[in-house]
Amino acid sequence: MLLAPLLFLLLLGTASTASAHAALESTDPADGSVLKSAPRTVTLTFSESVALLDDSFRVYDPDNRRVSTSSAHHAKGAGDTASVTLPGKLGTGTFTVAWRVVSADSHPVSGAFTFSIGKPSATTTPVATAPTEDPLTGTLYDMARYVAYIAAALLIGTAAFLALCRPPDPTVLDKPIRTGWWTLLAATLALLLLRSPYEAGTALTTAFEPSAIPKTLTTRPGEALAARVVLLAATAVFLLRLRGRDRFGRLTTATGTALAIGLALTWASAEHASAGIQVPVAMTSTVLHLLAMSVWLGGLTALLTTLYRSPSLDAAPVARFSRLAFTSVTVLVVTGIYQSWRGLGSWNALTGTSYGRILLVKLGAVVLLLAAAGWSRQWTNRLTGAEVRLRVPELVRTGADGAPASTGDGPPSAGDGGTAPEAADDSQDRLRRGLRRSVLVEVAVGVAVLVVTTLLTNTLPGRAAADAQQTATPAGIPAASVTTVPFRVGDAGGKVQITLDPGRVGENSVEAVVYGPDGGFATVPELRLSFTLPAQKIGPLDAGIKDEGGYWGTNSLNLPIAGTWTMKVTVRTSDVDQVSVSRDVRIVR
Repeated sequence: MLLAPLLFLLLLGTASTASAHAALESTDPADGSVLKSAPRTVTLTFSESVALLDDSFRVYDPDNRRVSTSSAHHAKGAGDTASVTLPGKLGTGTFTVAWRVVSADSHPVSGAFTFSIGKPSATTTPVATAPTEDPLTGTLYDMARYVAYIAAALLIGTAAFLALCRPPDPTVLDKPIRTGWWTLLAATLALLLLRSPYEAGTALTTAFEPSAIPKTLTTRPGEALAARVVLLAATAVFLLRLRGRDRFGRLTTATGTALAIGLALTWASAEHASAGIQVPVAMTSTVLHLLAMSVWLGGLTALLTTLYRSPSLDAAPVARFSRLAFTSVTVLVVTGIYQSWRGLGSWNALTGTSYGRILLVKLGAVVLLLAAAGWSRQWTNRLTGAEVRLRVPELVRTGADGAPASTGDGPPSAGDGGTAPEAADDSQDRLRRGLRRSVLVEVAVGVAVLVVTTLLTNTLPGRAAADAQQTATPAGIPAASVTTVPFRVGDAGGKVQITLDPGRVGENSVEAVVYGPDGGFATVPELRLSFTLPAQKIGPLDAGIKDEGGYWGTNSLNLPIAGTWTMKVTVRTSDVDQVSVSRDVRIVR
């Protein structure tokens, strides 16, 4: 019950700026800028350190030909920058820069922007700001990550159940442990193989190039995956030496705990916790969160397996796991609140960002998981109580030395034995069946929580998204109004991107760029723009834009009153074909 108020308090708190997933803060030259002379370099600045790829930059000239550049490097050695040197003679017109880097938390980010030399020009180069990524490579990589999380939970949780809950027949858990180990190894090797094409956004076939894996092993994610393989080898040796044991000493338990912590660190050192604010605290929290999740959900799977394969399981191991699960849930709540605050940074990000909305889904799934856990706990208490009630009469019927106790001179009556033991056994079987059902529901919901958790690790955190937005539009500086107006004339179509700068009352400059259906710049014989303020019966005011050679513009549009203006765009594509489209534009004081 304390989760909601604590989450409210922590989300509304303040902290210094952070991000996980690098956000682009600035470009030099600036996006859309018009330069008098060619720049010597192109430099990007990010919100955190980034790793560079062989093909981090692709620069295209106005004729869509790739420009020869230097290899990508960090500007002045700063890890949060990416830079490339341009050739001495570039010519005039609009150039397109496509970029792709890997953020400190191992996720690739990409985008594109344009700049012009002399004056903008028509160009056929499509400008795509979404990540350029081969769909099959990305899908397979994400699937391997899901499988790795589930396998880690199965391996660590089953081992913890075996060591701490002491089931009567440990051999029934040999198969889950082997399955978890082999599956985690296979998923890790798959991630190693797919890492290079995943970073570069290339086809799956590039994973088999001779340089792919050696290159991956020089990166932090590659090092973490390699360390996981080594730890899994050590874990295999450790488990083989313990095979057949039903009791574990302190040294054995400490060794197993160290291996589990090491495995968890291979995630924490290469994902969100490794970038942003409070990195040591965040990594510690992530390790504890992953271990608690594994002990709970993997332990549930072990308990379910034991319940099905050991019908005579008594209540003691179940009661021990119930206490262990309560401890795990407590750790999950504390670390989950911290990670939510760190990833979100504000209450608005909870509903205003993809990360926040996925986090709400996870919170709902966790609530269902807690409800299922409460249901399981009720069955556990009933099973424990039934065993106590069964043992008390047995103790009464026996003496301290185990001999039958006699309360009279005559022989025991025929009804003393009766059917009470059989009824008690039937009751316990019913309770075990109920517990199996509740644990099965708990495991199913737990798998869903794991899937949502994996989605979160691949989503730009709300704090980083807010930082990127603030960088794009600094507080106190009026942002230009940008409106995109789609149009269609006959079988042809396109869109007009209209920028009003500053988009406020008074003088405004107008820049209108026409794009064709392929996303590249297009030319039209005529483009007209007019503004009307219906509420004040003002207009239409002709913007008087002129063809500036690649775009249409003017620096003398005067919009005298704040309000919602109707902007009418008329596009003529031939001597006889034209279309007019209207959009509302908000002009502020």
